[in-house]
Amino acid sequence: MSKIDKMSILGVRSFGVEDKDRQVIAFFSPLTVLVGPNGAGKTDAHETDVRAQIRLLFTDVNGEKVTIQRSMSCTQKAKNNQFKSLDQVITRIKDGQKVHLPSKCGELDREMISALGVSKPVLNHVIFCHQEESNWPLSEGKALKEKFDSIFAATKYIKALETMRQQRLKQSQTVKECQMELHYLKQNKEKAQQIKEMVSTKEAQLMASKDSIQQIENQIDPLETRMIDIDDQLGKVIKLDNEIQAVNSRKKQMEEDNKELEETMEQVFQGSDEQLQDVYQNHQRTVKEKERRLVDCQKELERAGRECQRLNRVKAELLVEQGRLQLEADRHSQNIRNRDAQVRSLSSYLEMEGYDRMPFSNLQLESFHHQVTQRLEQEKETLSQVLADLQQKEVLKQQSIDEMRDKKTGLERTVELKRDLQNKKQQELRNIRADLQKLEGSSTRLQELENELNKAERELQNAVQSSNVDELKAEVVELQREKTELDRKQRQLDQEMETLNTHTSARTQMDMLRKDKMEKEDQVRKIKSRHNEDLVSLLGHFPNKRELEDWIYAKSKEMKTTRDRLAKFNKDLASSEQNKSHIAAELRKKEQQLSADEEKFFNICGSQDLEQDLSKLQEDLEKVSKQRAMLAGATAVYTQFISQLTEDREPCCPVCQRTFPSESDLQEVISDMQSKLRLVPDKLKNTEQDMKRKERKKKDEMMGSNPQSIVQLQEKELPELRNRLQNVNRDIERLKGDVEEQETLLASLTSEEDTAKACLQDISLMDRYQMDLKDVERKIAQQAAKLHGVDLTRTIQQVSQEKQETQHKLDTMSSKMELKRKLIQDQQDQIQMLKSAVNETRADKLQLSSDMQKQQQLEEQCVEFTTEIQTLTRDIREAREQLSPLSATLEKLQQEKQEILERKKQKQEEGQEKVKILLSRFKFLQQKESELQETNTQLHEDIDTQKVQERWLQDNLTLRKRVEELKEVTARREALLKDMENHNLIKCLQAHKCFYLFFCRKQLREDQYDKADERYRNKMITMRTTELVIKDLDLYYKALDQTIMKFHSMKMDEINKIIRDLWRNTYRGQDIEYVEIRSDVSESTSAGARRRVYNYRVVMVKGDTALDMRGRCSAGQKVLASLIIRLALAETFCLNCGILALDEPTTNLDRENIESLALALVEIIKSRTRQRNFQLLIITHDEDFVELLGRSSYIEHFYRIRKNQDQNSEITKCSISSLSSYLH
Repeated sequence: MSKIDKMSILGVRSFGVEDKDRQVIAFFSPLTVLVGPNGAGKTDAHETDVRAQIRLLFTDVNGEKVTIQRSMSCTQKAKNNQFKSLDQVITRIKDGQKVHLPSKCGELDREMISALGVSKPVLNHVIFCHQEESNWPLSEGKALKEKFDSIFAATKYIKALETMRQQRLKQSQTVKECQMELHYLKQNKEKAQQIKEMVSTKEAQLMASKDSIQQIENQIDPLETRMIDIDDQLGKVIKLDNEIQAVNSRKKQMEEDNKELEETMEQVFQGSDEQLQDVYQNHQRTVKEKERRLVDCQKELERAGRECQRLNRVKAELLVEQGRLQLEADRHSQNIRNRDAQVRSLSSYLEMEGYDRMPFSNLQLESFHHQVTQRLEQEKETLSQVLADLQQKEVLKQQSIDEMRDKKTGLERTVELKRDLQNKKQQELRNIRADLQKLEGSSTRLQELENELNKAERELQNAVQSSNVDELKAEVVELQREKTELDRKQRQLDQEMETLNTHTSARTQMDMLRKDKMEKEDQVRKIKSRHNEDLVSLLGHFPNKRELEDWIYAKSKEMKTTRDRLAKFNKDLASSEQNKSHIAAELRKKEQQLSADEEKFFNICGSQDLEQDLSKLQEDLEKVSKQRAMLAGATAVYTQFISQLTEDREPCCPVCQRTFPSESDLQEVISDMQSKLRLVPDKLKNTEQDMKRKERKKKDEMMGSNPQSIVQLQEKELPELRNRLQNVNRDIERLKGDVEEQETLLASLTSEEDTAKACLQDISLMDRYQMDLKDVERKIAQQAAKLHGVDLTRTIQQVSQEKQETQHKLDTMSSKMELKRKLIQDQQDQIQMLKSAVNETRADKLQLSSDMQKQQQLEEQCVEFTTEIQTLTRDIREAREQLSPLSATLEKLQQEKQEILERKKQKQEEGQEKVKILLSRFKFLQQKESELQETNTQLHEDIDTQKVQERWLQDNLTLRKRVEELKEVTARREALLKDMENHNLIKCLQAHKCFYLFFCRKQLREDQYDKADERYRNKMITMRTTELVIKDLDLYYKALDQTIMKFHSMKMDEINKIIRDLWRNTYRGQDIEYVEIRSDVSESTSAGARRRVYNYRVVMVKGDTALDMRGRCSAGQKVLASLIIRLALAETFCLNCGILALDEPTTNLDRENIESLALALVEIIKSRTRQRNFQLLIITHDEDFVELLGRSSYIEHFYRIRKNQDQNSEITKCSISSLSSYLH
């Protein structure tokens, strides 16, 4: 903790400027008092804004000695005084040597604050507070709030909170911006990812298409020529064959018809035309029914194929199930073997016969279970009987042990009581012997005390006879009378000085003129200080009115030029904006055109999935091609069938190889075939025309969509428009920058012009003050001329000289009185000390005589105690002899009981273990048997089911095999037809894929998709880190805010408690119980920022009523309350600095409150005496108050400050006793 040790003052106000006039104060602990009349220079000792030189030696918070030297100079000029600071030196002791550190005033102030361990507000407002500002706790609200905020250091913490809040808002805005950007970046990223995946897919598909095309081309190239020849020959052959077959069929049919007519003329149908028509329709229905049955058989065949596939899957599942069941059957067999092994092991363990051979039957197992159960019950009964016998033996042994233990305990208790009694007697015997030993030399000591007593009484008598206290008191009374006379003379001189000052009107007028001059100079200086920084920054120097007006005119012209440039830039910006709108509209038009062309292209293709459209068209072509091939072969097939039916002697159906039941059925079939054969050429022609139309349509749709216009827009027109738009945007940004720069320049010029105009009025006023100063200086010169040569019989200096001489005599008189009082006190102290020595010696003599009379009684007690101790020793020895055999017997019985318990525990554990083994094995066998039975039943059921399933699956497999063979033949036929038509389709798909890849890659090269992943990742990292920063700022803000609240509440409670105690101990009135500081908390909102504000006020409390003290209390209450509040603040905030200075604390206090204040300060000093560095510095002119403080034991000396003959202040160290004698 820091403290101040010494201070030297030179040249400050009334202190002398010569080295011989240097005054030094050594500060005491815990109390230093400075006493002197008003104007003597007391307060100069603790002011911080001083002149000349001050040195201060103090101990800093680390316990190191530090010396601070501050030097100033003031030079008298022609019109005023020039003040400047000289060297500021800090001296520390490092490694035993003094180290001098020169520094500036600001650095010196910071070093003082750091070394003393308190803040600057506490130093200025609490520790060292000037008398003029000592009542600041009752000042107006704004000033009071500023001081308390500075003491609590609330301003910097509020600034820290505000900084954190602003930073959090800034980071929150950053997060919002990041979230908005992330939304679009994520869309771009996902779109780019989709395009990349689509590009990868299309590239793979394109490579596959290229490979397929290459393979097909390799296969087609050698066959194309042959295919063309075959197609030509096939066409000719088919055409000729069709014509021949048609002619032959017609010829043969006509011949057969004629033949049939000839042969059947006798058997002509006798029915009517309607009957013949009915017969014909029945025949048609029969044919259709057979055709329908054929279609049903084909569908049933397809269903059988699907069923065969399903049965194959079921077969596979059943085979897996069969394997699982086989595994369970093996496990079941192993469980049976394990069970039999357990039965055999347990029967061997229990010595049971008949269970040596495995496997065991169910009857054997039931018999085994019954025997094991009986054996288990027998073992339980045997164990119970053994445990009961051991329990009975344990009870008997415990009874014997209890009897033996009771007997042993009684003997031990007897031995313990007698041992305690023996120890007590021995202790009393030792005390008696010690007292007797002390009394052995008492007779000699008694004689010595008698001699000392006689000697002390003689010294006391001599001291009383040689003292001259009465004479000294008479001299003090005479000195007091002389001092009173000098005081009266001093008051007369003061009155004379006042009279001289009143009648010197010329001097007064001169002083008034000089004061007026100083005020006007101060006004000029204030104006310069108020506007110096602004005007110097604008003009480079401080101008007069004329220069400032010229500068303002020049600034106005420059502002006009800037406005013209700004208007031009705005006009260019508007033109660029219009051009941008035109280009953007044209760009949107081209983009819409591109979108329409792409939509048209995809509409022609059917959809964007071109493969699906082409596949569907290809399927239609395959169906038509199959129909054409079927019709082309139908002519030859039907002609061949008709030839077989007409030429064979025993014709049969060429399809199913069945014979016809009658000739009419044969003719019906032939007639039906001939009618179908006649329709084949027309159907074939229609089918070929339909196929050619579909192929033409496919070719037109695939080749009709020309992508040249789309490519032109994408690669040339749109990029050019975008480049133009970018250039226009760059021009707009440049123009916006120019506009912003000119606006900034214009705002700066406007601000400078406004600043200069605001200063113009004060500059005009300053010119007028300077003219007034010249006039005042002229009047001062005139008044000085009038006073020149005036001769007064008695000057102020003469009266002042006489006052100094009288004051010197008064000080000399006070010193003599102090010396006389000290002599009186010394003689009184010596007599009192001798009386105390006589009384102490007499008391020692009486005590020693009393002790010698008790010696005989102590010797008798010594003999009696020795006999009793011997008797007790013998009794203890006998009790121990009886106790030894009892201990041995008890130990033996306890050992036997322990053996019984262990044997009982062992038997119980063996029986339980045996029963547990039997039970566990029995339960295991039962569980195994149950599991085996269930598994056996389940296996039999599963095996039966598997056999049925196996036969069913075998049949289905045979059926499926045949269906698959049929499908393979059909698929091979269709594949050969499809390979011929895939070539054009693959080429078309390849062209579409190439175009789509080009479009996707171009999109990926655009700026928004080029680095979409990297931008999204960087922006996400920025947002996440910023969110963490916001979270930490919230935590720090709340923690600091709560800490400030807690600290403020804790400190206010502590301060108010100290204020309440000090007020009750100091204030003697009944109208105020106590005072306290109220801090009203309000939530203020400034520009959207919400923060806590404390408003302070001092209230006086009486009962339940609290009123503000400001404006309602007396001057004495105001001084006392302010002083107590400062004491409480010092107690609370000066933890590292125990210094407190009170400047005129008794101002406006009545005598009763002065006395109570002195008592309160004494109590404070008393409570802080344990604090080694506590220092209370009191500056006062009230010597009665100092005398009240001097009644305590904490002050022995004080400093008296007065002026010498040269009117320089002098500091003299005086004893407090001299002040007490003077007052009395």
